[in-house]
Parts: sequence; C-alpha cells; structure tokens
Amino acid sequence: MAMNVTSADHDDADLNTAINTTPLVDVMLVLLIIFLITVPVVLKAVPVQLPNAKNIPTLTKPENIVIAVDKDENVYWNNGLVKDNNELITRMEDAVRRAAAKGQQLPEVHIRGDKDVRFEAVGRVVYDAQRAAIPKVGFLTEPVNVPQD
Repeated sequence: MAMNVTSADHDDADLNTAINTTPLVDVMLVLLIIFLITVPVVLKAVPVQLPNAKNIPTLTKPENIVIAVDKDENVYWNNGLVKDNNELITRMEDAVRRAAAKGQQLPEVHIRGDKDVRFEAVGRVVYDAQRAAIPKVGFLTEPVNVPQD
C-alpha cells in the first residue's frame, strides 16, 4: 500500500483521487463470513426420511369395501350407487358391526377416485370412513407404464 506524503503548505499538492478499496474488501469479507455462519442456522429443516414410492399390489379381501367416486362426484359402494353420505356412513357402520360381531378383522375402505374428480368429493368419503370408525383407508391407482430398458 502506497501513501503519498506532501506538506500542507505546498500549493501544487495533488489530490488523491484513487478509490481506496481496502475498507470495502474488509466489509465484504466480514459480510461473507456472517452469511456463511447464519445461513445454515436459518435454513434448518426437520430431519425426516421420505418414503420411496413403490406400487404395491393390493390384496383384495372379501371384507374390504371398494368405494368409487366418478367425475360427477357420484359415490358407488361395490359398484352400486349410494344416494347420500348418510347412507354411506350407515353401510360402513353396519360392515364394522358385522365384522366385530364375528370377531373378524375390521374392513378396509379402498377408494377409487376418477382423475378428474374434485378433491372435496374424495375427502367426504374419507371423512365418512373416519366417522364410521374404519381404521384403514387406501387409494387405488393405476400403475404407471414405464418402458423397461
């Protein structure tokens, strides 16, 4: 670092017009260190292990209930049209009572939802299953046809 020393009584003293970048570099290094320390603290995420997506074939048991929801939000119980949600809840509760009376495992509800149906219609079926004390609810999907290499 060079410094230009001149006397104050010299009239021809040149002005030092060069920008001193040393303080700028010091400030930038301090900011860089601060960001390197604080960014990992701010971006903390909850450590979870995400599941791998696999298409597991569904084992259809006779006691399982298959409910279909078409794109017009009509609900079908094992291919038979259900009039309203109260009838659906009643049928589910009856299935749970019959299984409990026989000492069998409680039935599972498998929902087949049309790809164009609103989420609300499928959500109502899930909610109805919850109200009928169905312990397991699953969704049936079509497997993706991926060409094998």
